[in-house]
Amino acid sequence: MKRFYDQVDLIETSTGWQIALDGRGLKTAKGAPQIVPSKPLAQAMAQEWEEQPEKLDTSLFIFRDMADYGLDIVGSDRDTVVEKLLAYIETDTLCYRADPEDALFARQLETWEPLVAEVEDAYSVELVRISGIIHRPQSQATHEAFKTRLEQEDAMTLAALETLASLSASLSIALLSKDHPERAESLWQAASLEEEWQADLWGRDHEAQERREKRRRDFIKAVDFLSLARS
Repeated sequence: MKRFYDQVDLIETSTGWQIALDGRGLKTAKGAPQIVPSKPLAQAMAQEWEEQPEKLDTSLFIFRDMADYGLDIVGSDRDTVVEKLLAYIETDTLCYRADPEDALFARQLETWEPLVAEVEDAYSVELVRISGIIHRPQSQATHEAFKTRLEQEDAMTLAALETLASLSASLSIALLSKDHPERAESLWQAASLEEEWQADLWGRDHEAQERREKRRRDFIKAVDFLSLARS
């Protein structure tokens, strides 16, 4: 689609900020007013429109798409999104370790254990660590503690957390990224530790490396979105 607008502006409303193209306020994919809670997020979304080439590239609308998801999907069905996030507790990357005799185990212990301990302290939970392939469920108390905290988050935060948990395969990494956005890069490196270990061991494939790099960029963008939405 050819670029169809000249002017990008921000409109302040009673509930937040909306982008206007040539004076017309934008709507979400489902037709609701696209009003976001913070001016910094709205400014970042406006920049996505301002930087569009003459032929629109929808892949550049990262913040817009995440905002639409928060408004259209999370806003209308928060419980389902919370349950999706809670499902990551049982498969959290940071809790699944190699066998203790494996060289990878020592690296996981060094990198992941401080992060797991940090989450336990911040969210008043106890997480089960698993070595090998036999699954051990997390406690009901842990589920309830995370659920209580997640239910307190707004729609934009939940939208970003779902993206972060999906990319990192870890609710722990997602929550730490929310609480410490300045650590986004190191948290991503922790989440991809095992994948990078295997690449170092068996060799690096160019296409696989490009896919990992795209996921890293998407992760950093999601952290940026979350930080801007909470500004």
